[in-house]
Amino acid sequence: MDEVERGARNGSENQEVTELLVRLGNGDRQVLGDLLPLVYEELRHLARRQVGRHRSAGATPTLDTTALVHEAYLKLAASHNPRWNDRCHFLAVAATAMRQILVDYARRRNAQRRGSNVQQLTLESREIAIEEQADSLLAVEGALTRLEQLSPRLARVVECTFFGGMTQEETAVALNVTERTIRRDWTKARAWLHRELAEC
Repeated sequence: MDEVERGARNGSENQEVTELLVRLGNGDRQVLGDLLPLVYEELRHLARRQVGRHRSAGATPTLDTTALVHEAYLKLAASHNPRWNDRCHFLAVAATAMRQILVDYARRRNAQRRGSNVQQLTLESREIAIEEQADSLLAVEGALTRLEQLSPRLARVVECTFFGGMTQEETAVALNVTERTIRRDWTKARAWLHRELAEC
């Protein structure tokens, strides 16, 4: 398949996803079965980015990528009257859902460590490390919550880029700003988070 055909197919898939998202936003829950196959690989890509990030830190894996994708999708599907503009907007929201799931797992992990019966969360295939990074993940979550109070857009940029593994171009489309703005925001957000986490 050449670039022209691939571009045309991607364009029609994007249009189909947008139409399904609009129908879902209008209350048509039956489109969920049609939507998942069209976005599944991209959701897996978001989760795999997290796998690579955590594995490179050398932590013990504890959350399966497929489970993360499914949990995020179920979380999104359970939203009441969701309003997603297009595929990029949907993926940005999916990145937020994955962030929330990872943080919830980290909180549960910390609670288990404080309890007498510590059970390791393990699932098959590709996994995301939470065991040894729970404290770090919760510190990032706390800092990101504080950043969100100061600048919601900077927090969204971090969610899309760090948690979602989205490119600057994808993030710009999702947030409806220019790539130049995303580059500037990402620099600001990283500097702010670095200072904030250094004080923890």
